[in-house]
Amino acid sequence: MEKIIITDKENIKSILQRTKEKYPSIKINHIYKYVFNGFSVKGKRKDLQQLEAEEGIRHSSPVTAYKVSLDKSVPFIGGDAVRGHFDTKDHRITGRGVKVGIIDTGVDYTHPDLRMNYRGGYDLVDGDDDPMETKGSSVHNTVHGTHVAGIIAANGKLKGVAPEAEIIGYRALGPGGMGTSEQVIAAIDRAIEDKVDIINLSLGNTVNGPDWPTSLALDKATENGIIAVTSSGNSGPNVWTVGSPGTSSKAISVGATTPPMKVPYLTIGIEDKKIQLALLQGSKKWDFSKKQEIVVAGIGDEEIFPDVTGKIVLMQRGKITFTEKARRAYNAGAIAVLIYNNTDGNFEGGLDSELPIPVASISKVDGNWLKKQIKDGNTHVTTLFNVLEDTLAEFSSRGPVTNSWDIKPDIVAPGVAIESTIPDGYIELQGTSMSAPHVAGAAALLKQAHPNWSPLQIKAALMNTALLLKNEQNTYYAPYEQGAGRVQLHEAIHAETLVYPSSLAFGMLHHKDPRTEKKIKIIIENRSNTSKYYSFEVPNHIQGIQWKIPHPFYLKPDEKIQVTLTIDVTPSIIGAGLHHGYLFLKDGDKRIQLPYMYVIEEPDYPRIMGFQFGRDDKKGTFHYELYLPGGAEEFGIALYDPDTFRFVMFLDWKRNVTRGLVDSEINLDKLKLVGVYKALIFAKKAGKEDTLEVELNFDNTVVGSQ
Repeated sequence: MEKIIITDKENIKSILQRTKEKYPSIKINHIYKYVFNGFSVKGKRKDLQQLEAEEGIRHSSPVTAYKVSLDKSVPFIGGDAVRGHFDTKDHRITGRGVKVGIIDTGVDYTHPDLRMNYRGGYDLVDGDDDPMETKGSSVHNTVHGTHVAGIIAANGKLKGVAPEAEIIGYRALGPGGMGTSEQVIAAIDRAIEDKVDIINLSLGNTVNGPDWPTSLALDKATENGIIAVTSSGNSGPNVWTVGSPGTSSKAISVGATTPPMKVPYLTIGIEDKKIQLALLQGSKKWDFSKKQEIVVAGIGDEEIFPDVTGKIVLMQRGKITFTEKARRAYNAGAIAVLIYNNTDGNFEGGLDSELPIPVASISKVDGNWLKKQIKDGNTHVTTLFNVLEDTLAEFSSRGPVTNSWDIKPDIVAPGVAIESTIPDGYIELQGTSMSAPHVAGAAALLKQAHPNWSPLQIKAALMNTALLLKNEQNTYYAPYEQGAGRVQLHEAIHAETLVYPSSLAFGMLHHKDPRTEKKIKIIIENRSNTSKYYSFEVPNHIQGIQWKIPHPFYLKPDEKIQVTLTIDVTPSIIGAGLHHGYLFLKDGDKRIQLPYMYVIEEPDYPRIMGFQFGRDDKKGTFHYELYLPGGAEEFGIALYDPDTFRFVMFLDWKRNVTRGLVDSEINLDKLKLVGVYKALIFAKKAGKEDTLEVELNFDNTVVGSQ
């Protein structure tokens, strides 16, 4: 078993010495120098539990798994326009002299578009100085880090956002794009030591908590002067889906939008419904111009495959890979494949190898609707194309962050159909993994233009000048969906006013609370060479809340002021929920938006996150771990017979569990568990209950995770 240990500063040396002397079974993997006082270890569960109880240890958490959650998008955010400007040394603004650390699957530094900018790095997976992508003919090959590097700083056939920035590669995710929090944190630690200017982390997990170690490590990197940029995740469109390290309070968390592009939709029969298609990564374009017949083919692994010659095939996600489904359909004569989700919402995916037919995903709801239409005799679909621009990608993870109630993401950027570099070529990929490097590249240009600006000031420039986006109802997307809006590079480079913090999280109140004031102090800077007059717009009146905002004021050139923003809230009048909007500061004819949010009563966020289950290091034992973002008044794991659904036993049951990690060891000799069971995991708090159903196999090393 592996753990990350955080210690008190004054005790780390003695704790390391005690660990070596008292626990010979425990191996110390990494000692972190900069992100926090602590280290990662591997050893027997019993010894690790005793170590956790040692004086001076503040926190421990398991090593968890991480994966990898231009030519149109760079001009769209203003990248081309900025390159025509010059910095204080009369150099074109291209990212020149700025070091960008890319913590990912490695970088193919031999790629002709990247080799001029590569400046070394480190491989945290293999422990050497060669952070090359996993290459060869294996299905475990990776392309993700090279694609991210190209968006930031390609300088060849493709031009990245900052084509002369220096690329430092940190390979923290290995074959198949898999890695651990231990390696990611070690990479952050190394980047701090190497004194990079910016780090990009296009990766994440499903834990929505501000205190997860990777999020804390990014906070520390920012305190060390590094601009930390991270993807928010691809688990949208539901609320509370942003995961660590996108929950870091000080990093810049980035969601995804669409650059100008033609998006395919399907219609069927005379029904007034359009189904948006999301092409899988590596898929051919969907470019049908005539009606096409569509047929259902189950999950794709059935022995008897239907007649699909010349038809579009609709299959459900699951059991076999997307590539296997598509290849089977292609070999049977299909012209295209649609895969619908087996859980709520849409999904993002990729193909392991190229196929001559397009493959796209749709939601579970849309898949079931199509199946019903086909069953009713509507068997022909028509493809339509809509031009999308500046819409929020459905897959983009939404906030806010549990417990801290921070607004995330901070900003959004193009993340759909982004062409960039991969080993031996170029490919289009999509995800917030592609959005984050747009912002990292933007930060590199800002850093060159304003070398003395702090990470907080650069984050403010990006957020204060962003473009607020509107949804189909012509109203602003919520702050926890888009943050401050879509990045506008030209405006950010020329920002004359900086306001920070750039979003306002006022925290939580309860119905029983009396009339309460919540205050936030912000700094306003005049970065121009002329005096400026500032005034806040009074928000629309809402019964139960009053804003107390400063009177209009002047600031001289290079002058700054700290002001207090206050909300006077009567919770019983306003009612439960997430209450949010945008406060505007006027700077002449310009408006600077400040996203704000306050919470009344415990909101309906997922009570269970990051469940993992597997063999322990001791014979005959298993263990599980999960994260309870708000704790639980009652928590348990009930086992049922998978065939009869007869209740068998409680694997665990607790009351009044504190927020954070829950993990436990399961002794098979005592419980006499053999085979596969259906498990119902439940957590109750504040009158709300969440459940999670998984299969647990007590014979083999099987991991059930969500």
